[in-house]
Amino acid sequence: MRVKVLGLLILEGLRYGTVRLARGFSRSQGFLSEMFAIAGKQHWKQLERTETDIDDRYGDLDSRGDSDLLESPPSSDRTPEILQKALSGLSSRWKNWWIRGIVTLTMISLFFLIISMGSFMLMLLVLGIQVKCFHEIITIGYRVYHSYDLPWFRTLSWYFLLCVNYFFYGETVADYFATFVQREEQLQFLIRYHRFISFALYLAGFCMFVLSLVKKHYRLQFYMFAWTHVTLLIIVTQSHLVIQNLFEGMIWFLVPISSVICNDITAYLFGFFFGRTPLIKLSPKKTWEGFIGGFFSTVVFGFIAAYMLSKYQYFVCPVEYRSDVNSFVTECEPSELFQLQSYSLPPFLKAVLRRETVSLYPFQIHSVALSTFASLIGPFGGFFASGFKRAFKIKDFADTIPGHGGIMDRFDCQYLMATFVHVYITSFIRGPNPSKVLQQLLVLQPEQQLNIYKTLKTHLIEKGILQPTLKV
Repeated sequence: MRVKVLGLLILEGLRYGTVRLARGFSRSQGFLSEMFAIAGKQHWKQLERTETDIDDRYGDLDSRGDSDLLESPPSSDRTPEILQKALSGLSSRWKNWWIRGIVTLTMISLFFLIISMGSFMLMLLVLGIQVKCFHEIITIGYRVYHSYDLPWFRTLSWYFLLCVNYFFYGETVADYFATFVQREEQLQFLIRYHRFISFALYLAGFCMFVLSLVKKHYRLQFYMFAWTHVTLLIIVTQSHLVIQNLFEGMIWFLVPISSVICNDITAYLFGFFFGRTPLIKLSPKKTWEGFIGGFFSTVVFGFIAAYMLSKYQYFVCPVEYRSDVNSFVTECEPSELFQLQSYSLPPFLKAVLRRETVSLYPFQIHSVALSTFASLIGPFGGFFASGFKRAFKIKDFADTIPGHGGIMDRFDCQYLMATFVHVYITSFIRGPNPSKVLQQLLVLQPEQQLNIYKTLKTHLIEKGILQPTLKV
């Protein structure tokens, strides 16, 4: 009996001790949880205070007014001294008119000279314009935020330009120079692993940017990183499309570009002499009279230019690289797009022209679409550039061209036009390219070429184009 009572007492003591221990652990756990919560709250409050201090000290860059931005230095006048003396007696309005006119005629003459030198020189011209436009936009960013002394900003910007150009021009070489690449072992390696090499180069620049991040400049550095990439998107991508259009035939390069130039000139002339009604606040000098006059003039010009250029193989044939002569050639049998066709006139035109049909090149009809875009939508590229310049309180992108500003001031509409032409060709014009298919076949291994030959032969026999060979 005593043993039994003693056992019960021991069990009750153990139960009581266990309950007390559990309650103590629960209390200590609650105490620890409360301590961690207090510490966490204090930590987040400290982070909020630090972030608030940084915002108060450096401000939100995106919300700053125009007056807070550093203005770029005023552009210098690069007009030749002999021209300034000759026009010294004129008012500033007419002086600017003559300077713009003389420089425009000079640039057009140089453009004709480069056209006569062939497609390769035009590609170099596009590359040079691309680099200069990129330089002008990057320089604006550097000057506006120069006081922050961002590390590696300009170096990395030019490095990314190099990487993107390496990627795009490598793709062009792979597409249009396959027969030439096939003969060079070093080029074969570069083309085979071109995209991997391009990605590795970009990753190196990306890592350099991350390593260049400096405390107190994080936000601004990411702004400039985005600035560089948007500039690459606008400038380099569009210039690549310009070269792609050139390979389709020089006419797809010349008519769109000359239409934009014609619209710029005629809109300026109509606005200068007849302009009274403002068109848009972003460009106070643009008028409705210039906009409408430029539209009709550009459509007529594009229609006539298309007729003149469609006559010559030099302009209508796709640009191809011939490995046997080691040069670009523009020789082909013109497609139906560049052969005269008879079209029936609408009834009201029959009465006016007193004829039933008219002979036109089909490309002339396409030129109306190109000219319409150049005169109605193309100017919005200029309005976009005007808004950009107003945002940073500058008159021109640079002072490279007397009376015109920078290169970007002259080509702000061209890049938008290049994208439209590329989309237009791929949507309505381009079909299978036998030359390109042949170049791709020549790169394949002999066994692959033989399999394709057998498959193609079987297909042509089934179509009835080839007669089946008799087995003896």
